[in-house]
Amino acid sequence: MSAEILAEVIRGETVESVHSGHICAVDGEGQEIVSVGDPATVTYFRSACKAFQFIPCITSGAANAFGFSPEEVALAVASHSGEPRHIEIAASMLAKAGFSESDLRCGAHLPFNEDEANRLIAAGEKPSQLHNNCSGKHAAMLAFAKHIDSGTTNYEFPSNRIQKRILRCVADLTGIPEDQISIGIDGCAAPNFALPLNAMARSFAALVRPDHLPDVVKAACARVVAAMVKFPELIGGTARLDTILMQAAPGKIVSKVGADGVWLCGVLPSEPYPTGLGIALKIADGDDTRGRPVVAVQILKRLGILREDDVPDLSPMRIRNRRGDEVGHVRAVVEWSFTG
Repeated sequence: MSAEILAEVIRGETVESVHSGHICAVDGEGQEIVSVGDPATVTYFRSACKAFQFIPCITSGAANAFGFSPEEVALAVASHSGEPRHIEIAASMLAKAGFSESDLRCGAHLPFNEDEANRLIAAGEKPSQLHNNCSGKHAAMLAFAKHIDSGTTNYEFPSNRIQKRILRCVADLTGIPEDQISIGIDGCAAPNFALPLNAMARSFAALVRPDHLPDVVKAACARVVAAMVKFPELIGGTARLDTILMQAAPGKIVSKVGADGVWLCGVLPSEPYPTGLGIALKIADGDDTRGRPVVAVQILKRLGILREDDVPDLSPMRIRNRRGDEVGHVRAVVEWSFTG
């Protein structure tokens, strides 16, 4: 992996460490316009692929059959923070499809939201599977499996028909044949997909401008994008990167993180980018908290999606010691020449 340095961690005036990685951006015609590092690097899509794990639920008719609202569509493609509103929507999705929390197969973890996690700990309560950041995705998978009668006790198995349909959707939107996509198991126990970074970028370009896709898929993409744009607070949550970026560029982008330093972004068609853009970032060391946010912000600024004074806390990101003193910062050092 010929990664390039994308961010520097500076304490005082000294570079203490660096984060390297890869960036690719393609337009709606599939033309690569940005290339940093090796865009052909193969890595896992992780949670950045949730839109494509949900689109087959729409195209099958399951989302309509169970009356999923735009908020529930947003949560189905989210990596939510386990805040009360997130939990309520996930529970609503399960109830509409005739399931309960015990039917989920994603496992439980403390909420990503620190206040909610501390509340549970202080109350002596254990998190439920609804607190899992993937509970919306799994609720949708259960509904999908029930709708096509593919089995709901093993809906997360790669052999289940819903997972095969999801794989087909990922292949269709990335342009990578199914038999060339390696499968791994994600943190939530569902299958995930190893793909070249530039293929991931193509999928997000297709998500925001699905003109070449069948009408039923085109409509599903539009429904997902509309929900993400309308409810950015559901895609991540308080102080989460996806929510911060979509609120800073309202109506302009859809943003989706994935674990281990992955970030995907779709830039909706606009005057500067009439066919839209798909952007993919991979931080090589898997960092999610330092390199990824500052680099994502810098990419959007370089592309003119964000203004220079937008998202000041992430450009650069301040480093504080345990007393709260500012002792350094993380800054992006992204350099590229447009290739398009």
